[in-house]
Amino acid sequence: MELFLMLGPMPVQTTSITKLCKTSTIVTVNGMYPGPTIYAREDDRVIVKVTNLTPYNLSIHWHGVRQRLTCWFDGPAYITQCPIQAGQSFTYKFTLLNQRGTLFWHAHISWLRATVHGPLIIYPKQGGSYPFQTPFQEHVIVLGEYWLQDIQELEKHVKDSGGAPPGSDAYIFNGHPGPLHNCSKSDVYSVDVTKRKTYLLRIINTALNMEHFFGVANHSMTVVEADGEYTKPFNTSFLMLTPGQTYNVLITADQPNGKYYMAMAPYMPAKRVPFLNKTSYAILNYIESSKLDSLSPIESNMSVQKSSPERSLVPYKPILPCVNDSDSVQAFTGQIRSLHPNEHWSPIDVPLKIDKSLFFAIGLNVFSCSSSDPDKCQGPNGGVFAASVNNITFKRPMVSLLNAYYNNLEGYYTADFPDKPEKMYDFVNEAPNNIGVDTQPVIGTQVSVLEYGWTVQVIFQDTGTIGTENHPIHLHGFSFYLLGSGIGNFNSTTAALNLYDPPYRNTVGVPAAGWAVIRFRADNPGVWFMHCHLEVHTTWGLSMAFLVKDGKGKMQTLPPPPPDHPFC
Repeated sequence: MELFLMLGPMPVQTTSITKLCKTSTIVTVNGMYPGPTIYAREDDRVIVKVTNLTPYNLSIHWHGVRQRLTCWFDGPAYITQCPIQAGQSFTYKFTLLNQRGTLFWHAHISWLRATVHGPLIIYPKQGGSYPFQTPFQEHVIVLGEYWLQDIQELEKHVKDSGGAPPGSDAYIFNGHPGPLHNCSKSDVYSVDVTKRKTYLLRIINTALNMEHFFGVANHSMTVVEADGEYTKPFNTSFLMLTPGQTYNVLITADQPNGKYYMAMAPYMPAKRVPFLNKTSYAILNYIESSKLDSLSPIESNMSVQKSSPERSLVPYKPILPCVNDSDSVQAFTGQIRSLHPNEHWSPIDVPLKIDKSLFFAIGLNVFSCSSSDPDKCQGPNGGVFAASVNNITFKRPMVSLLNAYYNNLEGYYTADFPDKPEKMYDFVNEAPNNIGVDTQPVIGTQVSVLEYGWTVQVIFQDTGTIGTENHPIHLHGFSFYLLGSGIGNFNSTTAALNLYDPPYRNTVGVPAAGWAVIRFRADNPGVWFMHCHLEVHTTWGLSMAFLVKDGKGKMQTLPPPPPDHPFC
């Protein structure tokens, strides 16, 4: 039976907020930062009316929702819809078919995702349960970045300068910078726990341009879910979350009563990249007894956890990997496996026969600067930063790609995205760094066309043209099996691929100077964006789109657009 979850209007508006000694105006939903949490159950039909009360164009993406036959509501601006203009509304409608777990929603235009985001929590069907110990309580932890500078002005400066953005001014827990930042001793997120109870932490990285480590002092975490899919439980002292990734972990309050820091610290394997090298803290606070004892797990999750003033020095700090410790990151991600075999919880259906094999070289590039103004040539060697997939720097069209495809509008894209780079070479070690040599990208709006039902394998290869870097690649409209990843150039004869119980994800961190292999079935018609979830890389063009054709059956054809679909 399909249930309908009709949410009240979600007005997007400008809001005054004071952080880090300064009052700023930011864009929020319902005046909240982070935005409101949406609670639903597996197979619910979700209906959300978004009203744009800001002067900016806007769209909302439902990150990780597979949007079965609802491509029109996926949300990336100029891909599946034109943006919602100032003063206008659009109602998103989709079904959470066979989905449960921790996902999130966020703005998908310009850099508004920095403040326009919120959790999407999907519980099992009524009467269902988790495939792990039922927690005493649940808490949602949203990791993010905060800038004192207006985010729209920052984006404009980055585009105009041709250079890289500065690091953010703070890393934040649920909107709170924590005690180490200016004017923030009482702006601290706190979670109260009681001895011997087990808690579920739903952790979401909404950061704009940074990957993060997360850990809790003196406590081990048991990973039970990644990107909204159950995993084989394993214990770890830390997580590494790329922007766009989510993890659910169990943690037991098994330490002496006291205060313990929850920490988020940057992971930055790239060299010569400006970033905030600072750790932010929240507090896990042991209490003797609490009225929370009487709350059910869902009730406690829906209750608001407010910031708590720091009552005394917090003596316990977690030990996290060093800022560029890629070995620890690879060891962590290598432990993630699907819960297999288990027909009820997480059926594994890894495609073994490949219909379409793709090799995508991804990374940063540099254009020659056409301006005589040095302030507009702040990229490497006096150039302009770019990014690409197979040396194609993606340019968004003036209408949505989905609309152009559905209505046979010509001139907005071409259907010839290359299956592999024009030239194969030592991507990691011999990628030239000079402007105009081999890796000078071309600008284009090209899509890769997939027949309905094809099984697709994509090999992602990081390149060292400007410098190697971890790239969190997010695929809209699908989850995919992550068969493996490694360091160096991909070699099909030596790469170890897991076809037995690979994790089922929606965002993969392609290792710096390394590779990753995914597979998925193209069984959802429409136009689906694939991009790096470091926002500046998407701005520079590290993205592309898949065009999945209709099939022949009734449930294999994309329906027409909704009547209120925004126009460009």
